[in-house]
Amino acid sequence: QVQLVESGGGLVQAGGSLRLSCAASGRTFSSKTMGWFRQTPGKERQFVASISWSADSTYYADSVKGRFGISRDNAKNTVYLQMNSLKPEDTAVYYCAADRDRSDAHKFQYQYDYWGQGTQVTVSS
Repeated sequence: QVQLVESGGGLVQAGGSLRLSCAASGRTFSSKTMGWFRQTPGKERQFVASISWSADSTYYADSVKGRFGISRDNAKNTVYLQMNSLKPEDTAVYYCAADRDRSDAHKFQYQYDYWGQGTQVTVSS
C-alpha cells in the first residue's frame, strides 16, 4: 500500500512559479513510476507529467512541455512538479499518482493505482 500526500499548491499570478511536492509512504516508492494529473470542475482528469521509477525517462503533456519539470528524490520518497510560466488555464486541482509497477514514464491513468488527495493551484490573470 502506498499513501501519497501533495503539498505546495496556492495562488500565483500568471507568469509565476510553484513547486508541488508529493510525499509517499512505504518502502516501494523507488520502484514505482510516478505521475501528476490535474482536474477542473466538470472536466475529466488530465495527464500532466510522469517520471519513471529509475528517473531515466519523463513524459509531459503538450500543454505543459517546456514550462513544467518533474523530478524525484527516492531517498526522500518524494516526487516534485516544478511549474514555471504559469497560465490561468493551469488552474486546477493537481493530483499525484503512483503506478502499480516499474515502467517507463506514461500517461495512462488506469495503470496508476494510488492517488493523493490533491492540491489546488490557482493562477490569476
